[in-house]
Amino acid sequence: MFVVTEARTLAPDIRLIRVGAPRIARRRQAGQFVIVRVDAEFGERIPLTIADSDEDDGTITLIVQGVGKTTKLLNMLQPGETIADVVGPLGQPSDIRNFGTVVVVGGGVGTAIAYPTAVALKRAGNHVIGIVGARTKDILILEQEMGATTDELYFMTDDGSYGERGFVTQKLQSLLEEGRNIDHVLAIGPIPMMQAIADVTRPRDISTIVSLNPIMVDGTGMCGGCRVLVGGQSKFACVDGPEFDAHDVDFTILAQRNTMYRRHERGALEQLELTSEHCCQLRLQHPDVGPDVQAP
Repeated sequence: MFVVTEARTLAPDIRLIRVGAPRIARRRQAGQFVIVRVDAEFGERIPLTIADSDEDDGTITLIVQGVGKTTKLLNMLQPGETIADVVGPLGQPSDIRNFGTVVVVGGGVGTAIAYPTAVALKRAGNHVIGIVGARTKDILILEQEMGATTDELYFMTDDGSYGERGFVTQKLQSLLEEGRNIDHVLAIGPIPMMQAIADVTRPRDISTIVSLNPIMVDGTGMCGGCRVLVGGQSKFACVDGPEFDAHDVDFTILAQRNTMYRRHERGALEQLELTSEHCCQLRLQHPDVGPDVQAP
């Protein structure tokens, strides 16, 4: 069992969860992830990037957006509660070296995945430009953390409620049109965003990396659930990635694969919501019933 030492809300449906995992904390490198299972008997396995770690207190930091059954269950956890399984660090570490001027683009909760690599790139001596995007100001995350590790930081919101109005791709495009010399780009976020970033950098032959987060099950490449097409070859995001050359990724196939289990995910979420609603009704009717009551 892995004990939650801290849990707090960063934005609506987005929580920071710090977990005691000393061995992972000692070994993890930027870009790597863990496979988490909330319940040992019935829980599904989900991949979560390690946003940070502290070797001294033996903890890793995960940032979780509650969109499905397991992520919502994770976001219900409080300090002192436990997670059944946390396996890692998994995946290939980010390519960290002094490229020169790098742009780190984070879309939505993708900022949490980009953050540790931005830290490592800064430590390697790069001039780091950050571009962080979200639909609205309310769901922007890690503003202070990104500000502390970047030399320049720009915010983009779809509705203009914070920073500039528009998309992260527009900001990158404007920097290039201003004549900025950019040597390397890291883009992490929704698939359409990463594809759009690749389209911006491809004509200029700018080295561009994306982190792919398709369905992963075991994190070892054995299940084949995270197969992606990169440079015309089949790769497994969990063992060959999760980071790949954006100009080689077949984003069409990636988008199709990401929807494979949508019906099952929706069904599991609906069942969780029904169970939660029923338990709440039981507690209202019977205030003496404890929090562990199960729906019949």
